[in-house]
Amino acid sequence: MSERNYDFLKRMREIHRPDRRDFQALPTANEIALSEDWVLALDSGFARGGEKAALDFQEYLQVSMRVPVRIAVSDGLSGPRILFRKQALDAPRSSFHLEVKADGIVLSTADLQGLWSGIVYLEDVMNFREAPFLPLGSQLHKPLIRIRRTHSGCGIDDFPDWQLSAIAHAGFNTIEVFVKDFDCTTRGYCNINELIDRAAEYGLDTFIYNYLPSYKHPDESDAEQFFDSIYGELFRRYPKAVGIKLCGESLVFPSKDPATSGKRWRESVIDGIPDTRPCPGWWPCEDYPDYIKAIRRAIRKVKPDAEIVLNTYNWGYVSADLRRRLLEALPKDITIQVTFDIFKQHRVGELSCPIMDYSILATEPSEYFTSECSIAHELGLQLCSTSNTIGATWDFGAVPYVPTPYRWIKRFKHLNAALENWGLDEHYETHHYGWWPNVVIDIRKANAWSPREEDLEKVLEKVAVRDYGREAAPHVLSAWRYWSQAMDFYVASNEDQYGPWRVGSAYPLIFQPNLTLTMSSKEIQFPTAPHAHFGYRIVKTIYQPYENENQSPGPLRYPQDVRQLEQMHKLWQQGLQAAQEALKLAPERKRADAQRLVALGEYILHSILTTLHVKQWWLLNTKLQGSGSKEEMLTILDQIEELAAKEIQNAQEAIPAVEIDSRLGWEPSMEYVCDKWHLEWKVRQVNSALREIKSYRKMLEL
Repeated sequence: MSERNYDFLKRMREIHRPDRRDFQALPTANEIALSEDWVLALDSGFARGGEKAALDFQEYLQVSMRVPVRIAVSDGLSGPRILFRKQALDAPRSSFHLEVKADGIVLSTADLQGLWSGIVYLEDVMNFREAPFLPLGSQLHKPLIRIRRTHSGCGIDDFPDWQLSAIAHAGFNTIEVFVKDFDCTTRGYCNINELIDRAAEYGLDTFIYNYLPSYKHPDESDAEQFFDSIYGELFRRYPKAVGIKLCGESLVFPSKDPATSGKRWRESVIDGIPDTRPCPGWWPCEDYPDYIKAIRRAIRKVKPDAEIVLNTYNWGYVSADLRRRLLEALPKDITIQVTFDIFKQHRVGELSCPIMDYSILATEPSEYFTSECSIAHELGLQLCSTSNTIGATWDFGAVPYVPTPYRWIKRFKHLNAALENWGLDEHYETHHYGWWPNVVIDIRKANAWSPREEDLEKVLEKVAVRDYGREAAPHVLSAWRYWSQAMDFYVASNEDQYGPWRVGSAYPLIFQPNLTLTMSSKEIQFPTAPHAHFGYRIVKTIYQPYENENQSPGPLRYPQDVRQLEQMHKLWQQGLQAAQEALKLAPERKRADAQRLVALGEYILHSILTTLHVKQWWLLNTKLQGSGSKEEMLTILDQIEELAAKEIQNAQEAIPAVEIDSRLGWEPSMEYVCDKWHLEWKVRQVNSALREIKSYRKMLEL
């Protein structure tokens, strides 16, 4: 079992798997069994895409359940039938009513989004049953989460029809697209209206993530015309887009707030001296509300019902009082997007080790999330959460998902409380790192609809049986438990999430003494594809503490981090052993999934070891440069060389995992960062560092 780069797309393109049915299964007295005698009918009145939904269900029955059914007009049908009926419901958009009788099934809904939701539900029920059986009964299904937004999972801003279908089947109802200019995304030219229309056929709305620069103060004389030429024009061109998201780091303006530099951060320099004040996108400026109001006015003149979302991510490190002042001055008809886990003050012993970016280390919300939601709700502002609720985070930058479902179950409980307490019914479920079909998506589906599945651990058990077989399932559950526990010891610092966690075992080991011939920087440009959106720009190869006022200093944290990661490695290894046992017991038709679960576990295990080695490497390099003893320095060099040899072996041992699953080592905005080539590159790079160390030994003899 081996894959070439990008082979994973073939698997993602396979919306309906052909190996779903268990032909030994028999229906119970409370179930009906679909057969080739049944007829599928679509009521008239559905928007464009209704026929596509019906054809999807027909294909599912044929491919996954081996039940060929024909499609006929709804009038005059006789015999057992499946009817998709357009009917007004006293329920929110995308709701559907399902009635299953011995002689027929009726799925009633008021809209195309509800039709897709209902069809996906039917397919999910049969997939869990592993047979074309449905329970008798009648029930109304209503969404608890009104909006569920995602980026593409097959490439940043890449939305072919099969990806839109996959997104609908994963339970999302909105796609989000980075717009850098009119008809331009991160991939270059894009017919955005055509994308909006295609997405709508799968019951998906389209949201714009604003990358359009608008560097203008709102009190300038030409400000109104300026903002209309950007934001008014945006909705004149794309009238069917449902909304736009604004974020401080991509929306900087020349603020007059003296607490800021008033400039873009790259320009915040005076006579070569850095202006240490934050740039306007990173501080809740006193005039930022006026800036947002100017943008709002331009949008509302063209599209009054557009949802305008302001992501307050960048201001999470400031006090609640400052954030309250900002929220109080904002228009009341915009939505505030709040990140669940960011800036959480995670403490280990006596040290502060806050979460600096998206991480499932946090199962409880950050103080920032709680205060921001509470204040916004008090002020009457609509809320959205950056929830990371489909298994992807920045914990491991190039994996399809983080296999720690028990942690997401805990997060869901707090998000459910946010819905109840503050009306938070909109989730931005994954950032540009996209999504991949996985167990967490099944949990989320069960938690996002009424009637809600209250015992989500039962859902995990069902997923384990469905995907890995009844005998293997207990071992899979054990692996998930060990891995969920292991994340208690994860380290979520900036230098780690922008370093070894981001690219796994391909991360370089740079010999820190600046032994060069040209006095140049030793920073390595991490090799990424030229067309990658972010690529090497979000990978820092010189490993060092990135300090801030809310975090204990690196020299204090790192010895502790080493102990944490050693414990994490131990627990992850135990989980991997359980996954390997599951592989032995998985039936043939489910063995490939079990093999990929093992490969995922191995990839992350090697990533943990790399991060551990990187911290030890920094400590040894720092000790070397602070030593005043030749004998001590020689001893330290011995230790550094020993560590380098261990990491070379670790990188080499990671290669089989990425060959088994080509999705490992890839991420939409970076492309490949830890495939076989990058791991071999890592080995060459560390050998180069060893040659430097050999030269350094000669220096000690001068």
